[in-house]
Amino acid sequence: MRIVKWVFWITVWVLIAAFFHYTLPQTDIVRVTDTYEKRIDFGRNSIFWSGSASDGAGQSVNRDVFFIQTRRAKGDVMVYRNEDTGWGWPPYFKFDTANLQAEAADARSTTGAPEYYALKHYGWRSELLSIYPNAISLRPVEGPEAGKGLPILNIIILTLFAAVVYAIWVRWRRFRRARLDPRIEALEDDIAARRGRFARWRAERRARK
Repeated sequence: MRIVKWVFWITVWVLIAAFFHYTLPQTDIVRVTDTYEKRIDFGRNSIFWSGSASDGAGQSVNRDVFFIQTRRAKGDVMVYRNEDTGWGWPPYFKFDTANLQAEAADARSTTGAPEYYALKHYGWRSELLSIYPNAISLRPVEGPEAGKGLPILNIIILTLFAAVVYAIWVRWRRFRRARLDPRIEALEDDIAARRGRFARWRAERRARK
């Protein structure tokens, strides 16, 4: 029973961690190498693509999507999609996809004359599932060693979440001590008393034999 409990809670916290890791913004220091537009046919991975409710894109079987090709400061290649989030989830309220694509196209540079940018995004990159992180903003930085800045928004959100979880946990403990534990103890005492009476009955019956 204890193993089942541990498996349950580990699963819950892994899912919560995955949710925050996917949703919260992250920043990469990159060199933009190219931009392009491609028609995407949505399948089982459609949940990882954005759709604006205002234009009905969320109901499309396929549509054109902007992409930004980059090489990160560490040297590995990373491709980002560039889609509006609209009023949907995650709540970035991004409506400037075309402007961001224009900025990315203007930010292209070569290996011989590199220019680096801090690209803010959310989401994951999976070649197997054909999913891409969504670019949110782009700003120039001094070089590949530039700092990404303190993730203040992430700290605030995670702190508030921890505070809510702690508050719920404290109230649950108080409720359990005040209401559940006495009832559980009374039930256990009742079961123990019944077992004692049953044991005495069996002992008396054996003695008669």
